[in-house]
Amino acid sequence: MHPRPCRSRQDHPRRPPDRVLRRRLAPPEARSEVSTAARLSDGALVLVDAVEGVHIQTHAVLRQAWIEKLTPCLVLNKIDRLICELKLSPVEAYNRLLRIVHEVNGIVSAYKSEKYLSDVDSMLAVSVGGVVDDENLQLIEDDEEDTFQPQKGNVAFVCALDGWGFSINEFAEFYASKLGASAAALQKALWGPRYYNNKTKMIVGKKALGGGSNKAKPMFVQFVLEPLWKVYQAALEPDGEKEMLEKLIKSFNLSIPPRELQNKDPKVMLQAIMSRWLPLSDAILSMVVRFMPDPIAAQSFRISRLLPKREVLDHGAASDVLAEAELVRRSVENCDGSSDAPCVAFVSKMFAIPVKMLPQRGPQGEVLNNSNDEGPGGESDECFLAFARIFSGVLSSGQRVFVLSALYDPLKGESMQKHVQVADLHSLYLMMGQGLKPVSSAKAGNIVAIRGLGQHILKSATLSSTMNCWPFSSMVFQVSPTLRVAIEPSDPADMGSLMRGLRLLNRADPFVEVSVSGRGEHVLSAAGEVHLERCIKDLKERFAKVRLEVSPPLVSYKETIESDQSNPLENLKSLSKSSDYVEKTTPNGRCHIRVQVMKLPPALTKVLDESADLLGDVIGGKQGWSSKIVETQQLGTKEEENPIEALKKRIIEAIDSEINSVAENDKDHADKCRAKWLKFLRRIWSLGPRHVGPNILFTPDFKKKISDEAVLVRGSAYVSEKLGFLDTADCDDVATQQFVETNQELCDEAKSLESGIVSGFQLATSSGPLCDEPMWGLAFVVEAYISPLAGKSDEPESNHQPEQHAIFTGQVMASVKDACRAAVLRNKPRLVEAMYFCELNTPTENLGSMYAVLGRRRARVLKEEMQEGSPLFTVHAYVPVAESFGFADELRRWTGGAASALLVLSHWEALPEDPFFVPKTEEEIEEFGDGSSVLPNTARKLIDAVRRRKGLPVEEKVVQHATKQRTLARKV
Repeated sequence: MHPRPCRSRQDHPRRPPDRVLRRRLAPPEARSEVSTAARLSDGALVLVDAVEGVHIQTHAVLRQAWIEKLTPCLVLNKIDRLICELKLSPVEAYNRLLRIVHEVNGIVSAYKSEKYLSDVDSMLAVSVGGVVDDENLQLIEDDEEDTFQPQKGNVAFVCALDGWGFSINEFAEFYASKLGASAAALQKALWGPRYYNNKTKMIVGKKALGGGSNKAKPMFVQFVLEPLWKVYQAALEPDGEKEMLEKLIKSFNLSIPPRELQNKDPKVMLQAIMSRWLPLSDAILSMVVRFMPDPIAAQSFRISRLLPKREVLDHGAASDVLAEAELVRRSVENCDGSSDAPCVAFVSKMFAIPVKMLPQRGPQGEVLNNSNDEGPGGESDECFLAFARIFSGVLSSGQRVFVLSALYDPLKGESMQKHVQVADLHSLYLMMGQGLKPVSSAKAGNIVAIRGLGQHILKSATLSSTMNCWPFSSMVFQVSPTLRVAIEPSDPADMGSLMRGLRLLNRADPFVEVSVSGRGEHVLSAAGEVHLERCIKDLKERFAKVRLEVSPPLVSYKETIESDQSNPLENLKSLSKSSDYVEKTTPNGRCHIRVQVMKLPPALTKVLDESADLLGDVIGGKQGWSSKIVETQQLGTKEEENPIEALKKRIIEAIDSEINSVAENDKDHADKCRAKWLKFLRRIWSLGPRHVGPNILFTPDFKKKISDEAVLVRGSAYVSEKLGFLDTADCDDVATQQFVETNQELCDEAKSLESGIVSGFQLATSSGPLCDEPMWGLAFVVEAYISPLAGKSDEPESNHQPEQHAIFTGQVMASVKDACRAAVLRNKPRLVEAMYFCELNTPTENLGSMYAVLGRRRARVLKEEMQEGSPLFTVHAYVPVAESFGFADELRRWTGGAASALLVLSHWEALPEDPFFVPKTEEEIEEFGDGSSVLPNTARKLIDAVRRRKGLPVEEKVVQHATKQRTLARKV
């Protein structure tokens, strides 16, 4: 994907902009660069291989362009391989290109359909209670036209290796005078089922051809592809028509040096002719200028993504703030570049360059002071620059600006001081290729590098000349860092240098994550092996400059239980059974804890996991939702929709989809399940781990009792209330029910222990019983009963002294944690591992070797199909993340470099194997023996490996063969 940032505007903001283009390249392994560049861009060039066709990477970049509201153009590359390698005829090549364009349009149409259906639903909901206005009616108008249409000119056919490319309008201009037709008419006819009748000299459709339609060739084949094929054949074949090449050079008046025409290598001659006949740069530049919007048009279209409207309930107290914030939003929408407009810019990433690469002279020729005062003690050789775009106003060097984080809310005033900083801009640079050109100021629409923000911005931020400005919405990254390694210096004395280097790397790379594990290890998280290698290289050579010891990859796992999803009603009833529970008692004997566990539906688990950021805002009481907008969570959701309502709707839809998939034909059963689930959704006490995870703690049933004296810790449906599952009347009923007990003192004590139960749940879900990994998709019901003291003591102070120091709360917390872990062990625990979706391409002769590699990696093949018109096979498979390290190298080694693979993190999947399997049935005993000689299965091996790494005890035989002396010699 080649996002095109903007065209610079140097004069009046409404004057047609000068053509200043900037290009950002994003290779597949650096997908974070797509996100950071897309935010600052107006359009994107989507590159598709004409041989390999549409891949998962194409889906990813098209989705990114759609989310960021960029105007895309399509570039079909490697057209020469269709001629030289695949040996396709012009008609076969045309059909292949036609199919690729159709597939890409299908992807974009899917995104449009989701948005269209969502808009229709919201408009219909409005029309029930009122009148739909004209603006909303315009929103739901469906555009039936394909996004990419070669006849329009927004599709380019190129060969980047040989430096040539074209769009259809260029050939239309070539043939306009020759065929006696207008260039506009020819442009429409040069793609699709249009044919040229040589007898009548007219352009006709397929029906007008009559009986000769089978032999007729589309105009694109006849007038575009066949001349290209003839040029290639004339240049590359020994008996090619060299006269035709001379005629081509003479007809188009091409200036080619004689040494290139007389070169013995025909590829050199071909490249010289094609790059001058159809220059690649001219084709791409003309397409960009024609079809991508200028900053004014682009920002007015993208404003709903950049600065979505906020719903504010109380307008009175902050009317001045809201008025100024709306003025800033209008300035961004209009791309106002006047000097009196509020200055707003967005920094999408920080990047490091050596100080010696900074320009030595300023815009007026003055000598610049490039001493680096950003690092500790000013000793760092690296200088951090902010990669930013100016969306409104004029930004000048030396200007003082406010740096706003994504959580900043201008309506909250003093409480938001930690999310805003004041910074002075040191210098501004225009990024011209690899060089930096210092400038004194830059207007709206420009992309600049800013020096002086290294101490204020970690990853991204909004810059504004006023504090009364909403921050820009957060960027969306396609994947998350999944590859983790522990890093330590070879010499312990270099630990300080390593920590400084990690801080610099964390700031320089928007996609890297640096953390400290519970064991004190410094953990570096990267997106993949290539990304990790680059990070380690930068640490060794640029940021830390010390020798490092890197651990084997630390793979993340989850823990869950096995459940029968075919009968969801029985699973729900299992939480209400009084016999199926694990019971624990606190050491002082006063609190009896019963825990029941159930597996959540996979769709609900996925929604909770994907909505972690939004749940953190909602449960934490942050009402700005500025860190995430709903469009990033679900593509079809309308931007102005209340995030809480959208999340509530997604949760209910996830439950409904699971119920309908199981009880599709039994309506009565489905209704009972739905009603039962709605009751449970009104009892959500907490989520875990870290209060936002995919595990749920439900409040206990108030009607249950174990004795007349014991008091149940009832808890509160706090999360249900925040998510809108409880109305005011429900909250009042719960509040009145909590104080109907006769023993008020015990009730108060039970109320004080609620935090201990929640903390115990958080500890249990953050480290499961198998290998201390987080739990995944589980629902718990914790019933804690408090009994009164055994007898009335004459020394009440001694009895109540431990409670003053929260010892009882700690005992409850530990007992809840142990009970939750024991409940998981009792209900068939399973290990959950992350899975990559893998797309492989390989020739037919290498299929066997590729399948051998997949088999060794525990891959599960989904489908295999042969690409039409090529000898390549495309194979889709799921590969465990734990088995993916070194996968690409092994695949290349076993297939001689012929196979290629693309990996994208797909989902979490539970291993079906029981880690504690012991043969019990007659068939199992016959197959595996009595259990003493059963080898550990895959799940047990993975669990033991994680436990060894964490220093946990592992059950294993130290002596394998105690009764037999084993020697190297084999004696009979």
